Amino acid sequence: MAAYLIVEIDVRDPAGYEEYKTLAAQTVRAFGGKYLVRGGEAQALEGDWTPRRLVVLEFPSVGRAREWWSSPEYRQARDIRCRCAETRMILVDGVAGAAPPQ
Repeated sequence: MAAYLIVEIDVRDPAGYEEYKTLAAQTVRAFGGKYLVRGGEAQALEGDWTPRRLVVLEFPSVGRAREWWSSPEYRQARDIRCRCAETRMILVDGVAGAAPPQ
């Protein structure tokens, strides 16, 4: 079952974040992940949530997403991200076997 990482990012060092994006993208692909949302304008429809930057990644499974996040391959990119941005990240299971809307 697919799993999704939803990430809210407040970039403090744009140059450092560009380096992070390059390194991270390589590791995401290596672990079977893909970007569904990477930046772009976010519009609040309800509530007062106004993230500066959102990223949504899809991985084949929760296990694969966790492997990526804790991997030595991603560690360097993660260290850069931690230095140049404030991040909130959640991992959620995809929905399997859901009935179609009626």
